[in-house]
Formats: sequence, structure tokens, C-alpha cells
Amino acid sequence: MNSLSLQTPTHTLHFHSFIFSKPTPSYISLKPKPSLTTIQCSNTNIIEIDMVKTKQGTYVQKQNKVVVLWDLDNKPPRGPPYDAALSLKTLAETFGHLTDISAYANRHTFTHLPEWVLNQRRERKNLDYLERKGILNPSEPYICSVCGRKCKTNVDLKKHFKQLHERERQKKLNRLNSLKGKKRQKYKERFVSGDSKYNDAVRGILTPKIGYGLASELRRAGVFVKTVEDKPQAADWALKKRMMYSLDRGVDWLFLVSDDSDFSEMLRRAKEANLGTVVVGDVDRALGRHADLWVSWNDVENGEVTEKDLVPKSRERRRTTNATTTTTMDEFGDVLIFHDGKEMEMGEDFMLEYSDNEYFDDDSDDEDFDEEDDGFYIY
Repeated sequence: MNSLSLQTPTHTLHFHSFIFSKPTPSYISLKPKPSLTTIQCSNTNIIEIDMVKTKQGTYVQKQNKVVVLWDLDNKPPRGPPYDAALSLKTLAETFGHLTDISAYANRHTFTHLPEWVLNQRRERKNLDYLERKGILNPSEPYICSVCGRKCKTNVDLKKHFKQLHERERQKKLNRLNSLKGKKRQKYKERFVSGDSKYNDAVRGILTPKIGYGLASELRRAGVFVKTVEDKPQAADWALKKRMMYSLDRGVDWLFLVSDDSDFSEMLRRAKEANLGTVVVGDVDRALGRHADLWVSWNDVENGEVTEKDLVPKSRERRRTTNATTTTTMDEFGDVLIFHDGKEMEMGEDFMLEYSDNEYFDDDSDDEDFDEEDDGFYIY
């Protein structure tokens, strides 16, 4: 059995009040950071572990702090917002302790009705019409989740809910407005905020007058939602300001849900600060080149992200695959590309991987590359 001996570090030991229990996945490559305590084994293997002191006086392994910034203007949910937010939080928690998840958008994003919401409302309206005319008979009655009353049609359920439960709710709100101080707080916790049956029923029965409940559903999932001014790039400025605040707090991993290339400089600064970055989007292009990891937004929403998708980019691993890419020139002077023995047309989809010390803009018109330059690879 190897004997363990502690080596006293030469730098100052910093203690933190927070404690984490979930370890970072082994398949996530972390950047080296100065250790607070070094444990050395007799077989000359050195393990560097950041330690924190608990309230009991013992030391445990320090978990990474994760922050999620969500650009709702650029990347709104394509399905139920509550489910999308939970899937995003689950992914972020695999990297460490999620300390903050924030979403930013202007007023138009919260009032806009996406196509999938319009389709759902059209289908519901058609079903209500068929049920009211007696053409379609539901196999099971509609049950009110507040009182348990059975209704023949969905229209009857809405009528019952508005005439009974919505009026009772309004009486409670009027009573709440007449109270002050501790009485108001206790009454609110018991009869308004704590009325989970009503809060759950109103989401499934009544249709919001404005929007489709995007902000309320995200807040229910634990997301901090901020409505910015109706100005160009207002959400981008608010998100960048939040990122600078996160950098000052010393986070370890930053999640950015966006495809806006304006955040490229911000990601480069985060990388220079030794901060791990993960971009969640639809296209792995401008932002994906500056991040440590890129994940598909569609896979995150559907909960289809696997461990293989969370492996950071490795140019050497990609270049050593079995498939080979060669180029040649025909008699007309045209360059022909052969990938794994098959000729590729220039219109076909293929992937370019840029070197770490070269940055290319998507909107750049400069296409004069030197043939001997190692700036990009085709595979």
C-alpha cells in the first residue's frame, strides 16, 4: 500500500464557504490550475487537488463553479421552456456546481408566439369546436386538478375554472393587498405562492393573454430572467456585463447559449483568464472555434447529449483518424479533393478546422490563403 505524505504549498491557502459533492466527469479535460494541497505517493505519481475547509474543520475536494448565460433573443426554446431549462441545467451540473443561470431578452421575445405554440393552439381550438358540437366525444372526462370536478368538454372545464377558482383567487389577492408587514408575508406564502394546485392548473387550462408564459416557465425552472430595453444589442450588452461579473467571482466553467458571433471576443477573454467555455448553439462556427466545447442546442433541449458529445475538441485526434484527405490538380488547373478515396465536390458539406493561433471572421472577404500555410485543415 502506498504511503501518503502531504507537502506544504508555498502559496497562500484560500478557504471557501461552499461545499460541493458531485465530482467532475473524468471525460472532461480541465485546464491546470494552481493547487491548494498536493498529495504525493511513493510511486512518484503526483495528484494535484484543490481543497476547501468545511464547517467541521475537515478538507474536501473543491468542485468547479459553473455559470450559464442564455441569449433568448438568439436562441429561444423550440419546445416547452420549462423542459428546455431543466435539460440545460442538467448538462451544466455535470461540469460542477451550478451557481447561476441567467436569461436575457427584450420585450418582443416574451410576447412573440413561435410556430409550435400557434400549432398547439389551433389544434386545441379545433378539438374544442368538435367537442362542443358533439362530433367528437372524449374517451375520458376532463378533471379539474384543483377540486376534482369532472367536466364533459374542455370548454366546460375552462368555464368552471374561471367562475369558481379564478374568482376565489382574486378574492385572495384583494385580501393580500389589504395586509402589511409580517401578516402579508405569511398570507402570501400560505394562500398565494403556496397554492401549488392552482398554479399548476392555471398553466394547463387557461391561455396567457400575452405571449405563452416564457418568462414564468423559465423562472419556475430556477432561471433568472431579465427583460432588457427595446434597443439594438441591448441583450448582448446585458449578457456581456453579466459575464464580466462572473469572471470577477472566479468561476471555472462558462456556458453560453447563443450563436451570435459578437460574443467571440468575450470568449477569447474568458479563455485567456483560464476559464473553461462551453457554447450551446445550432452551428459550430464562430463561437465554437473559440470555445473549449461546442454542444448542439437541439440535443440539449431533447436531452440527447452523451458523454461522447462532451469530449473537448482535439485537433490531433481528428487528424489521426483512419480517413485520409488528399488534394491534386487536374489538367485544367482545378484543385480536386479526395476524402477517403472519394472525390468531393466543392458544394458538398465538409468540415474545416482552424488552428488555435488563427482567427477567421465569418464575414471576411479575404480568401487568399497560402497553400503552405498550416492555418486550416480539411478532413
